[in-house]
Order: sequence, then C-alpha cells, then structure tokens
Amino acid sequence: MAEFFRFDDLTWPEVADLPRDLPLVLPLGTGYPELAVEKALAFPARIGLLPAFPFGWPGSGLELPEPTLAAYLKNLLDSLREDGFTRIYALTPPGIDLGLADSQLCVNPGQAQDSPGLALPPQAELNKVILMPIGHTEQHSLHLPLSVDTMIIEAIANGAARSVPDIGYALPVMPYGVSTHREAFAGTMNAGGRAFEDFWLAVVDVLVSRGFDRFYLMSGHGGNSSFLVNVVKYAGDRHKRIFCATAWLHTSGAAGVAALDKYRESKIGGMGHACELETSMALALRPDLVHMERVKDDIDFVTTPNYYMDWVEGGALVANPPWDDDSVYGAYGAGSLGTAEKGQIWLEAAIAEKVQHIHEIHEQHRLREERRKAGYGNWGKK
Repeated sequence: MAEFFRFDDLTWPEVADLPRDLPLVLPLGTGYPELAVEKALAFPARIGLLPAFPFGWPGSGLELPEPTLAAYLKNLLDSLREDGFTRIYALTPPGIDLGLADSQLCVNPGQAQDSPGLALPPQAELNKVILMPIGHTEQHSLHLPLSVDTMIIEAIANGAARSVPDIGYALPVMPYGVSTHREAFAGTMNAGGRAFEDFWLAVVDVLVSRGFDRFYLMSGHGGNSSFLVNVVKYAGDRHKRIFCATAWLHTSGAAGVAALDKYRESKIGGMGHACELETSMALALRPDLVHMERVKDDIDFVTTPNYYMDWVEGGALVANPPWDDDSVYGAYGAGSLGTAEKGQIWLEAAIAEKVQHIHEIHEQHRLREERRKAGYGNWGKK
C-alpha cells in the first residue's frame, strides 16, 4: 500500500527535500479510491496529494468552459514542473479531456460527482450574496504549511455565511491563486494572472446565466487581489444588473484594523506574510500544522516613505520587486509573536468585517435595482 500524504501540509523546506520523481496528484473533486489511484500510478511507495480542485468540470455542480479550466490547471502543474518534479498529474473522472495528455489520470470517483441534483450554488440560494473564497497553495516560511491562505479564508467565508444564512452562501474554497514570486521558494503554485481572471469571470458568467446577481470574491492571498479587481471590473461591465465586489484580503477595514492595532505586538513591518497575523490565525485553526520552534522573523524590508510592507499600509507606490531582496526565510513579518489567542480574536474580527460587507453588497444591489426599475437617469430611456 502506498503512503498518501497531503502536499499542502508541508512547509517549503520539506517540499524542497522531496524526491523529484515522487508522483504528485492534483484531484478534481474528492472520493477517488486510493487503490485505483495507486494502480494508475503503477504502485509507487509514496504519493503526494495536492488540495482538491473544487469545481469547473462536468458533474462538479458548476461547469465552466473546458479551455478555461484547462489553462488554470496547466499553469498549476507547470509550477511543479518548474520546481523539478517529473511525475505530475491531474486526477479526473472519466470522460473529461483537458488536453493534458500523459499528465491526466482518469479514475472513477468513489462518490457520485455527477448527481443530477448537484448544483453550486443550489437554486434555493438565489437572491443571496454568493461568497467565493479564494486562498492559495504557497510557501509560508519555515514554520507554516503551504495551506495557510486557504485555511484562513475558508474559515472566514464559512463563518460569515453561517452568521447571515438568509443573505449569504459560500462556495467551496479555491486553494489555488496567483504568485508572481513563485520561483523564490519551493512549493509555491501559480495559476497565472490571465488564466485566473478568465476562470473567475467565467464563474460569474455561469452564475449570472442561472439567475444569481450578487457576488463577493474573497481572497486570503495578497497575490490574487489585483487580478480580482480586474474580474470585478470586467463582470460589472459585462453584466449591468449584478453587484460584484472584492476587497483587500481580510481584517483590513476600519474595524479589522482597530482589532489588529489593539492586540498586535509587532511594529509596522511585522504583518505581511507568515507574520504575526497569519501565524496567530493558523495557531487558532490548525495548531498541529504550525512549527513555532522553526520560526524565523523576516522584518528587513527595504523601506522608503511610500513603499513598505505591512498588512494594510503599503504606501502610495505599487511595485513588485523580487522576494529575494527582502525575505531570507520566506516571511514578511514577525511570526514569532503569533499566538492562538490573538488568532481567535482576529478571526472573529475578520468574520464580522465580512458580514458587514455582505450586508452592504446586498443593500447596494437592492437600492440600485430600485433606481433602475424606477427609470432613474438613462435607465428611463431603455
């Protein structure tokens, strides 16, 4: 029997130490029998499982155009190839051709992924704000797993949806986003900016065609943010009767920043990536995956008055210099100051912030529809 392990539970140095001929598998959905996967791979001793891709293929409940899905997946697989891995596979149900040739394994899932009643989101969720949590699989210094961004935004999105079930519904979290610093540290994936934008715009397109009209693209990873702004702009231009919004990460509005300022121990520069904030939240959510004995703070950012690193404040300048200039271990900030107690406080603040945003998105759509129906401005000429 092969040993299956979760790729995203590892830290980047652990990924760097993996044999490059070890098979790594990225599954579309879940439920694949392990024995069938072993057989398809000719019974290796170990198999690394990447986070499951949540939707996009026929039978997933939210089907997208195949070229859009294929481009996203191809970029992710190429990330691993660029790290030197030679046995990289997308694991899919039969009957799907993504043009990945020998990099695609077809195995019958052990559960019905093509149930006629499966829909994401169900039609019963019409007239609610559809939350789209998007994390990432990337390095988080020596002490945190690759899954940090995903686990945090999943907890925040699900917590917000549970808080306002009458007006909010969360899709399954997407564990893959965009990292332009991919080459700096092992284990960092990259969906590619253009493929990322095309994918999420296609998600909005499909949901609009099904009658949904309120969307909140929620990111747990800073590298996604500029691309999500573009998606929101494209979606709003394409679909005039929707309200589609995003925000800079989480815990970044007035109430969230107040909670950070009240409890943080680090100075400006102590919160950015694998930092006091993310370490604290990870300790609150999955302490078993946090290795505090390995923490190395990276706080030597090249700072000038209008360009510096912190969770919200970054100065007036926008740039993208190499991570190698500022980070030795893969962090931006003081992870050594993280605690589970602060993490729980900040998670609750982040959820409350997102709940406020959900209410505002819902209200924005309602007020704008009232104006449209009343013939406000140019709407009265249509």
